[in-house]
Amino acid sequence: MTTVAVVGGGVIGLSIAWRAARSGYVVTVHDPDPGSGASWVAGGMLAPLSEGWPGEGHVLELGAASLQRWPEFAALLRSGTGIDLVTSTASMTVALDAADAADLRTVAEWVQAQGHEMRVLSRAEVRDLEPSLGPRIRLGLLASAELSVDNRALVVALRRAAVDAGVRFSEAPVADLADLDADRVVLAAGSASSRLWPALPVRPVKGEILRLRMRPGATPLPERTIRGNVHGRPAYLVPRRDGLVVGATQYEAADTQVTVAGVRDLIADAEALLPAIGEYELHEASAGLRPMTPDNLPLIGRLSERVIAATGHGRNGVLLTPLTVDAVLAELSEDPLSEVKHASPQRFTEVVAQ
Repeated sequence: MTTVAVVGGGVIGLSIAWRAARSGYVVTVHDPDPGSGASWVAGGMLAPLSEGWPGEGHVLELGAASLQRWPEFAALLRSGTGIDLVTSTASMTVALDAADAADLRTVAEWVQAQGHEMRVLSRAEVRDLEPSLGPRIRLGLLASAELSVDNRALVVALRRAAVDAGVRFSEAPVADLADLDADRVVLAAGSASSRLWPALPVRPVKGEILRLRMRPGATPLPERTIRGNVHGRPAYLVPRRDGLVVGATQYEAADTQVTVAGVRDLIADAEALLPAIGEYELHEASAGLRPMTPDNLPLIGRLSERVIAATGHGRNGVLLTPLTVDAVLAELSEDPLSEVKHASPQRFTEVVAQ
């Protein structure tokens, strides 16, 4: 039987391990603390349409293909673990000024032209759907097909499913992929991937995030994921069963310390979208490292005859999980998946020849 070593135990690595074991491979996950990195900090938005922008067709194509796979992926996990992952359906992006409203119309026209449904909302329609949002909002953009999932419930479900499928876990740090005793190696180590394959153009980008909890008598939570730009900064509010995730800052930094400035900006921007945010409990502030690439596309595919990359997912690791799993399984069976051709490491020619 073919043995597979998965290096990295975030949602990407755990998902690949689970599905590969179900497909008959003998799988070991190598990670000192699975699920503790960016996967634990993430917001859990599945929003490729709302983030669409003219000229970024490959990013939209990948995201939409993975979003389409998410209902089946979540149902399979739920059937095996009993854990329900979806916390909201639909995303609403809102504009606070005329420039942002113009941008929303640009996004709507472009995404619709790519064959996806989006609906422009008037100020009154925004208020009808989400009455707790702020009075400054002048326009909205609704993506009914988008979802959000509880990333931490996802980590728990994947670990449980992986163990049930027979996946083994090794906490020993991996210093060299050549030291791994496996027929195939999947490199899914996020922002640490370039340490193990130095030519990989993956860099850590810091993001801070807040988790809020409801308090008795507080204004009800939004039913949908709410997104917007405040003072030029992207902000989002992602519903959870007991509160909200508020995100996210973005810095070219490699530490995971939460800064006072980051918390200040997140709260101020969230309050512009949802004035009642001050009624909620500030439960947690945390930071993670997104694995970014120069063109904002992931690295999915062969690095060598033995090594397959599944990394560089940036802000979209949770979104792109189902598609990445299918692509890696296709590589393992020597039948590459055409839907990820634009994410091939081959586009960076120096990456593959190591």
